[in-house]
Amino acid sequence: MERELLLECQRSDRNAQRKVYEKMAGKLYSVCRRYLKNDEDIEEVLADTFYKIFTKIDQLQNAETFEPWAKKIAINECLQKLRANKALHISLDENFMGGSEGTVENISFEKDILNLLNFLPEGCRAIFNLFAIEGYPHKEIASMLSISEGTSKSQLNFARKKLQELLVNQHI
Repeated sequence: MERELLLECQRSDRNAQRKVYEKMAGKLYSVCRRYLKNDEDIEEVLADTFYKIFTKIDQLQNAETFEPWAKKIAINECLQKLRANKALHISLDENFMGGSEGTVENISFEKDILNLLNFLPEGCRAIFNLFAIEGYPHKEIASMLSISEGTSKSQLNFARKKLQELLVNQHI
């Protein structure tokens, strides 16, 4: 992100904020989509994310760290939404196919492989995203979600197993 553009955002320049929104909305939407299924929830979290970005942008010290910083805000907002919806409880007994929209057909790989995450229970999906996609260690995941490291590891294994089953069942 351009340093001057971020400085203008720190001065609450609406044009600069609009430009930052236009540059980042797609990326942050994709992050939110990995955690949340409901479009209304995603839009709400995205709005909350940009509100936080623009109200806390003066805390940003380095323009090069803007994107990871904004992404972390989006992830935290998604996790907060999941907690508020009580969807983050971890349960190995949940039916991982229940309540999901669509079917698992014609997976083209990159984009559609992420759609497979929608077939996982909320808690498993969040842990899988945090570990496998975002690169957080189990210790940090446990702290973020107020669970034990062992629970984080077991839920990651559960998520991997279920994703493999989905892939095998579709002959991919």
